[in-house]
Amino acid sequence: MTPALSIVNLRKVYRRGTVAVDGLSMTVNPGDFFGFLGPNGAGKSTTLHCVTGIATVTSGTIEVFGFDAVKQYRDARRLIGLSPQEFNVDIFATPRQIVDWMGGYFGLGAAERKRRVDELMERFDLVEHQKKPFRELSGGLKRRVILARALVHQPKLLILDEPTAGVDVELRLDLWRYLAELNRDGTTILLTSHYLEEVERLCRTIAIVSRGKIVRNGPKEEFLAGGLESAYLAATGARPEHIAGAAA
Repeated sequence: MTPALSIVNLRKVYRRGTVAVDGLSMTVNPGDFFGFLGPNGAGKSTTLHCVTGIATVTSGTIEVFGFDAVKQYRDARRLIGLSPQEFNVDIFATPRQIVDWMGGYFGLGAAERKRRVDELMERFDLVEHQKKPFRELSGGLKRRVILARALVHQPKLLILDEPTAGVDVELRLDLWRYLAELNRDGTTILLTSHYLEEVERLCRTIAIVSRGKIVRNGPKEEFLAGGLESAYLAATGARPEHIAGAAA
């Protein structure tokens, strides 16, 4: 079976010598809901940037459904939907324009783009906001637009970098339900999040990265015996009293 995402010995060194990722290897299987955890600065976002071509790879290989993410970039990128942590959009554009433009980027024709944009505006309750400038939207509505943009071309691998950061509880629950539905329908999802409850609720496989390396990886059940928080703290080198406090 061809993995949805295969990363082997990935290394990323920035110009000034900072080693952001150091020999990281992991595999995401098709149909999985994969949690990718780690503290700030551990290398999570850099890894995702290498997968999606935002950052160049220093060494190692990345394949997306068998396509080399560097040598076959167009084929690999076409299979990925990225919902980044940052709001990297034209703040004067409307939600409808933002999602439509991304559909055009991936080669969808006008009729197909309209159908998909209509579907996504409805699905994320954006219809009444679809012609407002992005900058006038609440944080929660902005998150919905970014997720809709990631889904317009119906990717096989959806990458979510802190998708519910700054949203209220009701919207978070709505997004969880939608993501679970997407996964049940066959979309492979790679999620980074600091909300451990989110990872515990949604994911089936978990990998923890620290200092640019995978320090623990396996089925979610292996992390839950003593609690996910304790397992996370132990894997990332937290002080013993913090681990004991989490377990208590």
